[in-house]
Amino acid sequence: MEHYKYIILGAGPSGLSLANKLLQKGETSFLLIEKEKTTGGLCRSEIIDGLPLDIGGGHFLDVKNKDVLDFVFSFMNKNEWNIYNRISHIIYKGKEIDYPFEANIWQMDIEDQVEFLESIATAGSNKGISKPELFEEWITWKLGKKIAKEYMLPYNKKIWSYDLNKLGTYWLYKLPNVSFKDTLLSVIKKTHVGSIPAHAQFYYPKKQGYGEVWKRMGEKLGKKLILNSPVEMVETDNLIVNGKYHAEYVINTIPWTQWVSFNDVPYKIKTNINKLEYASIQVDYYPKNINSKAHWIYDPDINKSYHRILCRHNFLENSNGYWTETNLKRSNKCSEFHFINKFAYPLNTINKPIIIKNILEWAERKNIFGLGRWGMWEHMNSDITVNNSLKFADKLSKL
Repeated sequence: MEHYKYIILGAGPSGLSLANKLLQKGETSFLLIEKEKTTGGLCRSEIIDGLPLDIGGGHFLDVKNKDVLDFVFSFMNKNEWNIYNRISHIIYKGKEIDYPFEANIWQMDIEDQVEFLESIATAGSNKGISKPELFEEWITWKLGKKIAKEYMLPYNKKIWSYDLNKLGTYWLYKLPNVSFKDTLLSVIKKTHVGSIPAHAQFYYPKKQGYGEVWKRMGEKLGKKLILNSPVEMVETDNLIVNGKYHAEYVINTIPWTQWVSFNDVPYKIKTNINKLEYASIQVDYYPKNINSKAHWIYDPDINKSYHRILCRHNFLENSNGYWTETNLKRSNKCSEFHFINKFAYPLNTINKPIIIKNILEWAERKNIFGLGRWGMWEHMNSDITVNNSLKFADKLSKL
């Protein structure tokens, strides 16, 4: 039996950041276990058509958090990255308009502009009407009937492929307020007015895929990283992993749904775990270039299977081609190069907050901690997961 203070399950951005931060703090009694042959999780990259492709979809490094940037650049120097001003588009009536939708309706035909303005002016959120509880009603209340009907609801139906009214509204604070005044000003001035979207600026490697930085983090760990080793069993009473690694603390970044097969997880906790929902995504690569300046494009057309296009030739130097993201339930074909991500997005179902709270409280009583997208069952961008891991490393050092 090998003994460690910390055993970390999963070498995605969360597990890798935590492990490397522990190492930087002088902690050597830990082990990181990963089922795949390479590190990075959803942020892995593969060489496709002679160039890197991010097999988990589109991942980019936000510029806002200096601590995160300093940490990431310590593995992959800043001069190996390009910085971009985000260009993202939305397909509307066969035409690309800038994101966010409500701030750029001035790019549409005049008749559509008038209809959208009227819809936003009469939205429940702008008229002081109380928030509804059901997801579809909430979106309409927030954005107005026309944006809800022609963009947000069909797009959400595509990406989640799930009954929208079984999703909670507690996470929709991320949506910016749609001010009639700002929207009208944007139409008059013919420019974006209002809040700036996430990833307004982002970094992307000049010559490698986004997976390169996570690969380097894995290499830094040496023998403290075990690859090709699925987590088949965690004995929760004595914290023995796969029958041969013993820990004082276990940090879980893999999906909790994989814990259902572990023998000594209580029935009540397994019942909670079985209520967690997730979306699976298929990524398809195509070698031709799209005639667009966008880094990525959202497409709410319900008749198209995919929901987003990533234009590789616009953010990776000297590259070509694009890839699409499609919910696996909607997939009706595969390109020559395609990848299936079973665990892509945790779903924010109505009761998820209490479900994950029950799981995490039980786990912590056992010295097991959830971390990252799957450990917390929350959709986080990679910069958020890194930041949370850095803070969690500080918390662990105080245990």
